[in-house]
Amino acid sequence: MKEHIVVVGGYGHVGQTICKELGEFVPGKVFAAGRNRERAEQFSRATGGMVRPLSLNITETVDPSVLDSVKLVVMCVDQTDPSFVRSCMEKGVHYVDISANHSFLSRVERLHKEASASRATAVLSVGLAPGLTNLLARHAHSQMDQTDAIDISVMLGLGDQHGKAAIEWTIDNLNTEYEVVKGGDRTWVKSFTDGKETFFGAEWGRKKAYRFNFSDQHALPQTLDVPSVSTRLCFDSAAVTGLLAWLRALGAVRLLKWRPIRNAAVQLFGKMRVGTERFAVKIDAWGKKNQQDVFVECLVQGKNEAEVTAKVAAAVAASVTRSSFPHGVYHMEQLFELQDIWPSIHGVVSVETRVNGNRIS
Repeated sequence: MKEHIVVVGGYGHVGQTICKELGEFVPGKVFAAGRNRERAEQFSRATGGMVRPLSLNITETVDPSVLDSVKLVVMCVDQTDPSFVRSCMEKGVHYVDISANHSFLSRVERLHKEASASRATAVLSVGLAPGLTNLLARHAHSQMDQTDAIDISVMLGLGDQHGKAAIEWTIDNLNTEYEVVKGGDRTWVKSFTDGKETFFGAEWGRKKAYRFNFSDQHALPQTLDVPSVSTRLCFDSAAVTGLLAWLRALGAVRLLKWRPIRNAAVQLFGKMRVGTERFAVKIDAWGKKNQQDVFVECLVQGKNEAEVTAKVAAAVAASVTRSSFPHGVYHMEQLFELQDIWPSIHGVVSVETRVNGNRIS
């Protein structure tokens, strides 16, 4: 009988919270999995056995029998090879992924037929960004008859405790070029360029955010049929944001290709505590309603982005295990709306929606 939930990377920064949340839901049936058996066992003991340990190295060939009793896998680590995901699909194991790597997620999208044939449901773009950003975009989209453009701006607090994987992903994407959809056409842009001021509410005011390769901007043009979508990033410290933009303009971020410099940058960001633990996500959307121009703003504010990512992922995972969803590979906004996960994050974040400047929620 398939009843177990395996959280790959379950003893990591975000994975631990996901395991604890799901362990309350199905105690004794959640496994914190990864290559380091000792860390998995240590975490299991800390939960009083509510979460169990599992040795699993997805970078190597995994014996399919490991998945015989597994109903759902939650993926908390970055991957480059979709072989393990394919194994999940072939075994009819549901799958939830919190990663933000578009190139990998696009490869998982191609497993839609395998997932459908095996009656498995895979949910991608789960967490804060992507994840909550996708749901906010869908919420803004629902306020209009026609959506012409969506701008997503993410502000992260430098005083927050970010997991190593998240820091590495950010550092690695400071010097990238990628495609976005603008006016229905695909165009190449560079990370941390094309700064744009965004109003993050009365607490933070206006901050300049810069293009960054979050995967939500790649999925939303397809899932919501929006001709222009962009995602930008800034930090609560305007000085740090400006410094990174300056280094990008000078070409200095190319030095991050050298592993010693890249590793030093990861360590520096991990130790940096010059800001707050708070984050904010802003959606600005333009379109038409009843043939009139409409401007929709959605603002989410909270603290500890890793905790919010985990709570969103745990809510999605719990829903997939107890509810009937279409089989195949989907992004979060194709199966969920903001109100579906609101009970899990209510009290942790605040949400405000305005239409043409008038607050509606």
